[in-house]
Amino acid sequence: MLVALLRRIAIAVLPAAVAAIPYSEYVLEPSSRTLHPVSVYNVNGTVTGAESLTAPSFDSSLSAPGAATFSGSGSNATFDYGQNIGGWVHIHVDPSSSAGSQIGLTFSESSLWIAGYGSDATADHGLDAILWFTIEEGQQWYNVSHEYQRGGFRYLSLVTPLKEQGDIKVVDLITEFSPMPQIADDKLGEYTGWFHTDDDRVNRVWYAGAYTNSLCTIDPKTGNSLVHLGNVTSTDTFPETDTVTWYNNYTIANSTAVLTDGAKRDRLIWPGDIAISGPSVAVSTSDLDSIRDSITAMFNLQNATTGALPYAGVPFAYMGIFSFTYHLYSLIDLSIYLQYSGSVSYVKSHWAGYKRALAYSLSFIDSSGLANVTTPNDWLRFGMGGHNIEANAILYYTLNQAISLASTLNDSSAPTSNWTASAAGIKSAANDLLWDASASLYRDNETTTLRPQDGNAWAIRSNLTLSSAQSQAVSQALSDRWGPYGAPAPEAGATVSPFISGFELEAHYEAGAPDKALELVRFMWADFMLDDPRMTKSTFIEGYSTNGELHYAPYTNDPRVSHAHGWATGSTSTLMMYAAGLQLIGPAGKTWLYAPQPGNLTSMDAGFSTTLGTFSSKYNITSTGGSFEVCAPEGTKGSVRIALTGQSGSAGLYDKKSGKAMQKRSLSGISNGHVEFNEVKGGEWVIKAE
Repeated sequence: MLVALLRRIAIAVLPAAVAAIPYSEYVLEPSSRTLHPVSVYNVNGTVTGAESLTAPSFDSSLSAPGAATFSGSGSNATFDYGQNIGGWVHIHVDPSSSAGSQIGLTFSESSLWIAGYGSDATADHGLDAILWFTIEEGQQWYNVSHEYQRGGFRYLSLVTPLKEQGDIKVVDLITEFSPMPQIADDKLGEYTGWFHTDDDRVNRVWYAGAYTNSLCTIDPKTGNSLVHLGNVTSTDTFPETDTVTWYNNYTIANSTAVLTDGAKRDRLIWPGDIAISGPSVAVSTSDLDSIRDSITAMFNLQNATTGALPYAGVPFAYMGIFSFTYHLYSLIDLSIYLQYSGSVSYVKSHWAGYKRALAYSLSFIDSSGLANVTTPNDWLRFGMGGHNIEANAILYYTLNQAISLASTLNDSSAPTSNWTASAAGIKSAANDLLWDASASLYRDNETTTLRPQDGNAWAIRSNLTLSSAQSQAVSQALSDRWGPYGAPAPEAGATVSPFISGFELEAHYEAGAPDKALELVRFMWADFMLDDPRMTKSTFIEGYSTNGELHYAPYTNDPRVSHAHGWATGSTSTLMMYAAGLQLIGPAGKTWLYAPQPGNLTSMDAGFSTTLGTFSSKYNITSTGGSFEVCAPEGTKGSVRIALTGQSGSAGLYDKKSGKAMQKRSLSGISNGHVEFNEVKGGEWVIKAE
């Protein structure tokens, strides 16, 4: 590892020709895997020269090489990398340092949990143990071993023990950036997708979501080992200053890289999280292999008898816990992979398992027409069970996806008539039994007055609602509940869940309320999750309290909360699909829909690529109108739907190269305020009113 590191240091100082990446100023990935802190956050005890270990930017060389000297007992220096990172740490000490003296490392994603006695937590109680090194005569490099890669941290502290010892002179402090291990060192941050609007906050949110997923894409041999699962619990009462051991060396899949849920914690495969992070990866880095290999790991664990898919990957899967919703998410993930990769052959390889899994889900439907959920496991919300609205909305969504997949795969033997009938029954029963017209929201089940965020967001997303007016009413009711820090999830207590709020974002767009979606992006994702001083300014947190405290109700150990969680990145894909308007319908975009919802944005330049080519969207909106541009690969076909209300005359679809009008539509009496063009061939098109 050290030889490779030194080679990287040598390469890092050489100029390199870098391809122009659109809007690269927003990309948060480093240009080198060799990272230095950018500032000294705090010093305690006797430390001199700490600034000599900092660099102008975290991926550049030291500003003024020298030595940071740690003297005496309990002398600590905390360094700030300026954003969340992850990797192996290497300490270079001067040969004059005192043999037998010790120096240790602690890590924290948030400034709240910086401590000289431990790192922010990965277990249900306590902090993570310090990594100690004893200075030996003649040894200059001290390197964190494989199992102690730290997946997420912004702050790194060098600490000395609470005992008198000789001086230690540190001449360099390096973190070897480990995420995205499948990407060449000089290719980090070379996105295939891009996104830019007239609103800088919205732009930063899109790129922070992409970077969050990059931190969560890991070498599968570095998963959480969960050595304390079930042994160290939230009910433990040992002192705060006591610490627990931690290791990141469990093999969670057989591949080069996998998409996990968290960088620091939850370095495991969770299918529910991929339903959010997968599309966001696809439209930014297009790292589809990591998504595929994560899905494969789930299907490899399928119960051969029942068809049940695991709640999560190994080692958590060995607990044998079943989740009705996360079982369905594995099926949704397979559809997501097909949507962006176009790999029909891969879906065929899991199609038999898919049908067994769906049959198992349908076995839970009772005489009411709804699935009766018998296990409580979900995204750590409370009260899952019975005729739950979230679970049934997800099942309804999955059934409709299954019908589409059967058509794509030309499987005439699939029980699509049964799937269609089951879906119709769910839709009818959910609206008859669970709709609360007085609140314009669905109840969690028949036995409660709780009106959850998850089930109501999913009701719109899955088209379980009966009309556009009902969807609009749910959208309004959800937004009426917002607090100053985000959208609440009352099904998890006094909680804001970025995971479920990602589905809510999509629901507002589906309800035709883009201004609501953008408002939530701005004040929840940008102003709080990015720019609150307790955050990382680069990645998105797992969850927090409705009062703004960084307490996530399902946990009692606040330092355990992850500040880089893939399930919090729904804003990245949602902004691409709805604000930019680029939606893939057929595999890899063989068929597509261009339906931008600008809301109060006035300009857009966005796009991404699939195996078929590049899809892009541009628009500029003025007080007198504006124009829209869409580009789709040759050989594809799509539809264009654009709101051009309040205008008269006609709208035309023009070939951008020739300027020729290919289709025209009258703007008088257009339905729902939208003008539509169908059977649009792949190419470059301009849409404008005349």
